[in-house]
Amino acid sequence: MGQIEQGLERALRTRPIPSSTEARLRFLLTTHRGSTRKVATVLGVSQRTVQRWVTKRSGARRPPGPLQVRAIEEAVLARWQPRVRARRRAQAEAEGFVFHTRARFGFTAPAGSSDDPRVRWITQDLPGEVARELFAARDAGAGEQQQTVILARALGHAYFREWGRRAHGLHIAFSDVEFADFSIG
Repeated sequence: MGQIEQGLERALRTRPIPSSTEARLRFLLTTHRGSTRKVATVLGVSQRTVQRWVTKRSGARRPPGPLQVRAIEEAVLARWQPRVRARRRAQAEAEGFVFHTRARFGFTAPAGSSDDPRVRWITQDLPGEVARELFAARDAGAGEQQQTVILARALGHAYFREWGRRAHGLHIAFSDVEFADFSIG
């Protein structure tokens, strides 16, 4: 998961996900009404394996391996705050969002300008159309590169060309993203 995807996920949540594997397993058990069979089906392991992970007896307890820990994390992320996520997504698509980033920006411009890429801190309001395009690309399985292109085009128009008031024909290169955060509402 890239920086942009992580930033979108953070923006859609109002509370952090459980941090420990045990807490994540408890959450999965709660969402599946205590059924170790349903949790096992979601995680692709046997019911007995889930029972070993959550047992109270110290001698019978077995911690999940690295692959299972990743599967548990992904299952929790997929089920964490679904209504809040839907509401915040709708709000971003309707009203827009604020994009905060530190990344390397370069651009191609007419002769005589400095177009060398350099690291910049940028905080910019972006409209709901950008949010809709970004979420649609993410839903279609777009990778970090495609999401970067969408944000570069939006930042080029909003930040560098000031909504079309200057620097016509300027094309933005957006790379080496150190962090990407989104503020909704």
